[in-house]
Amino acid sequence: MHPFEHFPKTRPPLPREIEEIYSTHYKSNRDGDTTAASMAQRLEAWMHRKVAADIARPPGRPLSTLEVGAGTLNQLQHEPEVGPYDIVEPFTSLYAGSPRLARVRHVYGDIAQVPESERYDRITSVATFEHILNLPELVARCGLLLAKGGSLRAAIPSEGTVLWALGWKCTTGLEFRMKYGLDYGLLMKHEHVNSAREIREVLEFFFADVRSSAFGLAKPLSLYQFYECREPKLDRCAQHANLDGAA
Repeated sequence: MHPFEHFPKTRPPLPREIEEIYSTHYKSNRDGDTTAASMAQRLEAWMHRKVAADIARPPGRPLSTLEVGAGTLNQLQHEPEVGPYDIVEPFTSLYAGSPRLARVRHVYGDIAQVPESERYDRITSVATFEHILNLPELVARCGLLLAKGGSLRAAIPSEGTVLWALGWKCTTGLEFRMKYGLDYGLLMKHEHVNSAREIREVLEFFFADVRSSAFGLAKPLSLYQFYECREPKLDRCAQHANLDGAA
């Protein structure tokens, strides 16, 4: 049996009423423009700090970074400049006009656009892997793009756990219903196609050394999780990276 036969996934369609406000809401949410979004961002800071913890102290040498799903470039406020910083982000409207863009060397709309010859000391991601329809291919490419001794540092919401569901239902979900009269759960199903358990399984399939921590009592009772992945299994990465574009 193929270990990832349920990938790539299909994103559930949005009702017309939510689709009409989707872009405006998404940008507002990422910018922390509402009370619930601002509260969420304060909690999400844990993820940003965990991802940047490896360079909290000067590393002593330049380190190259590729951030996958850079969004509004808000990770950069947590990271000192330690070397070249490239990003993968398909939605240009999220970072357009940001003063932080001056710190970015290369911008890619898809990880497939990153030259295969590139190697990064760090590949980072904050609250992105839960959105990716073909997560195994993305993680496989990350493994191939890592320099020797490099690490993939990914922080994710604990999608699929009771505490995570309770958290968004009592904050962003409640605010969304009060503002628009619509079900935020439908938007979450559209956005979060991967559970935290599925993400962990993918990471452990492609990396020999996977270490984790959780913002909570344990992974099943947490809001967020962090993974530091080293020693990519290059044979598996090459097999699943779909470098030739084949289906």
